[in-house]
Amino acid sequence: MARRDGRLGVGIIGAGRVGPVIGAALAGAGHAITGITSGSDDERASAVLPGAPVLDALEVIRRSELVVIAVPHDELPGLVQGIADAGGWQLGQLVLHTDPAYGIEVLRPAAERGAIPLAVHPAIAFTGTSMDLRQLQASFAAVTAPAAVLPIAQALAVELGAEPVVIAEADRAAYAEAIATASEFSRAIVGQATALLSQVGVENPGGYLSALVTSTVEQALRAAPGPLDPPTT
Repeated sequence: MARRDGRLGVGIIGAGRVGPVIGAALAGAGHAITGITSGSDDERASAVLPGAPVLDALEVIRRSELVVIAVPHDELPGLVQGIADAGGWQLGQLVLHTDPAYGIEVLRPAAERGAIPLAVHPAIAFTGTSMDLRQLQASFAAVTAPAAVLPIAQALAVELGAEPVVIAEADRAAYAEAIATASEFSRAIVGQATALLSQVGVENPGGYLSALVTSTVEQALRAAPGPLDPPTT
């Protein structure tokens, strides 16, 4: 599906915190953005991905060789099935979702109509701003895909700026649990600690804890099994 110049026409379904950033990263790698759907914060999406046409989902798919789906977890299965029912998916089209918990099975309705299913989850906390593009350059991405097209999914992760790590379909639930545990626990503990500091009169509790939390997390990561090696991309 690639054009002769090697670029893909990339469409984004989902204009929340993740979709526009993924689009901007792929645009930075030389791909062409064909369109994006309207979402929860179109103004923010436009700031990250300026000039991208805002289209309905079926038109985004019609124009695109690679469709990136970045929607809430509970919406993904119904969206994929609904597009299939409407005859939207195209033969040979790459369809990539970014949800940590799902592998490629959730994309079966698209695959049954000839699309190529890919699951790529960059392991960062997205803010929905251009700051995320820098975070991607020091990140890893969980990649799940059929064996024949796994190199495509890995290459797309690299183009995002991340180092791909292959996660088996059967392991996606455990992977998602690990991501949720790290994210939610970190937020809860920092929130509790900053609230306590506020109670004792510390005016900038977040700033006060910044160096402590960062250094503590780094030490914990270095004590974890395996080396703490940053990506080289």
